[in-house]
Amino acid sequence: MTDLDGRLAALTALLAPLPDVLVAFSGGVDSGTLLAAAARTLGPGRVVAATAVSPSLPAAERAAAADFAASLGVRHEQPRTDELSRPGYVANAGDRCAFCKTELVDVLAPLAARLGIADVVTGTNADDLRAGFRPGIRAAAERGAWAPLARAGLTKDDVRAAARRWGLPLADKPAAACLASRIAYGVPVSAERLARVEAAESALRGALVAAGVPVRDLRVRDLGAVAGRDTARVEVDAAAVAALTDRPEVLAVVIGFDRVEVDPRGFRSGSMNELLPDPVRYR
Repeated sequence: MTDLDGRLAALTALLAPLPDVLVAFSGGVDSGTLLAAAARTLGPGRVVAATAVSPSLPAAERAAAADFAASLGVRHEQPRTDELSRPGYVANAGDRCAFCKTELVDVLAPLAARLGIADVVTGTNADDLRAGFRPGIRAAAERGAWAPLARAGLTKDDVRAAARRWGLPLADKPAAACLASRIAYGVPVSAERLARVEAAESALRGALVAAGVPVRDLRVRDLGAVAGRDTARVEVDAAAVAALTDRPEVLAVVIGFDRVEVDPRGFRSGSMNELLPDPVRYR
């Protein structure tokens, strides 16, 4: 038995005793693989996927999540969440994710209760627990949601390996954090800023493909006012940085900002955390 086999067996052992379960399904590979594992273990009729609808989730992600849930044959709920009604989320300090996850579980827990489901689970994996900067994980756990992947010891690589083994279409899907993660800490989150980032990323990805420069990971970071100018910083795969820099006409599709710059270091997950003066405070 491989390590992966052992961890998947542990995951099955965690899920099997549950009468039913509600999976917080963002559309990403972690929660998608957990959703598939639950359906395989319990049967689709005892599993509900819940994808929160809010300005922080791109419309394309919602559509893909609905298609994936349908492919598994599980019920798919799409409740609305209202993170923007929470001052701590809008303020966008280093603990923003805690307010987002609080809102999520505060919406999903009553939904689960109405459906007669006791367990709400998330796609947090074992690597997430070791990352050292996950205020949202703590907030979700404090409200009773738990993380079967992490408890079973499944890392991000394990999750992708399981997804490939099971033939899931999202096995190699790039990481897709919420749109609020693109806004620099300290810059207030608003529906308008979220929509601007979503539109910019969609336009830029399309322009890069049309220019023959396909990319896997792409972010448009809203840095707020820098030297009095509303600034966006674009991150793409390191191998594509030079090609993007050499094509100002492609970069020009990122509109709504006074200045658009390309990060020469390329895409880095969680790069906004680098700008926090005291990240340890939020661990």
